[in-house]
Formats: sequence, C-alpha cells, structure tokens
Amino acid sequence: MQTWRGAENTPVQWRGGVVTIGFFDGVHLGHRQIIGRAVRLARERGERSLVLTFDPHPGEVLRPGSHPALLTTLRFKAELLAGTGVDALCVEPFTLEFSRVSPADFVHGILVERLRASVVVVGENFTYGHRAAGTLATLSEAGAREGFEVDGVRLVRSGEQVLSSTAIRARVAEGDVAAAAAALDRPHRVEGVVVHGDARGRTIGYPTANIQVTPWAAVPADGVYAGFACWSGRRQPAAISIGTNPTFEGRDRRVEAFLLDFDEDLYGEYMAYEFTHRLRPTLRFDSVAELVTQMAADVEATRAATLLV
Repeated sequence: MQTWRGAENTPVQWRGGVVTIGFFDGVHLGHRQIIGRAVRLARERGERSLVLTFDPHPGEVLRPGSHPALLTTLRFKAELLAGTGVDALCVEPFTLEFSRVSPADFVHGILVERLRASVVVVGENFTYGHRAAGTLATLSEAGAREGFEVDGVRLVRSGEQVLSSTAIRARVAEGDVAAAAAALDRPHRVEGVVVHGDARGRTIGYPTANIQVTPWAAVPADGVYAGFACWSGRRQPAAISIGTNPTFEGRDRRVEAFLLDFDEDLYGEYMAYEFTHRLRPTLRFDSVAELVTQMAADVEATRAATLLV
C-alpha cells in the first residue's frame, strides 16, 4: 500500500480512481464494509482504490482537550488498512485552517483537483467541510456537477445500535474487551515503548514489562487481562495488568504485562498488548504472599485463555 501525507503531495500516477473518506479509528467491521466496497468497485472498474484519512483527530483541533480515546495509532491504522486490500493511503493533516474549508472547496480542491476521484465511497452518515455542513446528499449533488460518482454505504448495525468507534471505545473503557474484539474483528490493543518501572515484579518471581502508552490511547478499565505481547514480529501470551498497584500503595496508573515462558530484556522495545479476556478487577491484597498466589492463578488462567485464541 502506497502512503503519503497531504493531498497536495499525491503522486501523479496515483491520481484518479475510487476514493473513500473517513477517520476510520479502529478500522472496525463497519469501516471495513465501506472500504471493502471501495476496493471492490476499483477492481471492477480497473482502477485504484485510495483511503483519505485525517491526523490528528478533528476533535483535538476544534475543541482542544476533547480528544477522544483512540482505538488505533496512525501506524497501526495504516497496517490495518493495508490488510483490507486498498491500494493507497493519503493522510491529510487536520488543522484549524483545514477545518474552515467549505464543503464546495473540499470537493473541488481535494477530491477533484488533487485526487481526481472517479467514485467517492462513504458511509450514509458522512459529513464534511466547515461545521460538517456537507452531507451525503450534497456530495452526490457536487459529484453530478464535478463529474464523479458517489456511493453511500449503509452502516453496519448490531441490533438497534450502529456499530461505531464511539460504542467500541465505551466497551473498552468498561473493560469489556470481548465485546470490543467482536466489533473490531480482532483483539483491542494498546502500544508503547517498554520503560523502567519499580522492578518489584522480578523480586517476587513475576517480572513485568511496563509500557509508556501512546498519547490518547483507549486503555481498558483497571483490571487483569489475558492477552498477547507483540513486538518485532513476535507474539507471546501475557497476563496484562492495568492499575495503580494498590497492594504497594501505588499512585501512577500503569499498563504492564508478565510474558509467559519468557525471560529476556525488553527495555526500549516498542510493544503492543492485545487484550483477549478480562480475568478480574484490580484488587488490594493484605500481603505479598497473597498477591503472588493470585498472580500464579492469573498466569494459569491466561495460559488457558490464550490457547483458545
């Protein structure tokens, strides 16, 4: 998948084709319905498919401090998008100036002049331009004037509820990683560099890798989870703890993992922790011995849970 930043930097050979637009946080099943439609259309027409996404999240630019928790880093989003079969990814910087672009100027300046879209595929609730004044209806009207087709894709629903990044973030915040995984079609994950912690785990037989989580990551509710640690092409079962370590009067919220059957130095590694099962809430123990007994049980529960994945 070819990738570049800024529609004005679109290589000449990548202009023209089927374009789909969205922030696509999580690249969940609903997003894949839209992107998959664009990929299929492009192949049927003998053209290329392109995703136009934005960075950073518009909320942080328009309402500083309101940035939602993110289900994917930009890097992981690009990896997931590549897996959909799309040919190219254009990341448009979302700035205050860009937010003021009118719907008409967005269509003509981005879709027509820079990307030269032949078809634009979007979800039925798509909005664009200053104050989100543009809709699927206005995009269709603009397409008729500017010479491109518009395909509005019906949103995926689970019962009465639309499958959305917002709904998945809520499940993650509750610690319901199973429901999040069902909507994402993969385990939810958080990423970061392994940093030094208190090194207390090694003294009790359970050394953990603490990660400095990427900004705005959607971190699950405090608790202990079964899952996997992923880095440099490796994937190792792991018991993952999120919380403040109340047994040791901790104050800082941490994300750390004990990797099963593993004893190597991981400091400085960029890691991703995948959450497959919630095992229990964070607990305060009366003694270190009680904590160690529970950790042994958590490891065995993790071993059993990850064998099923």
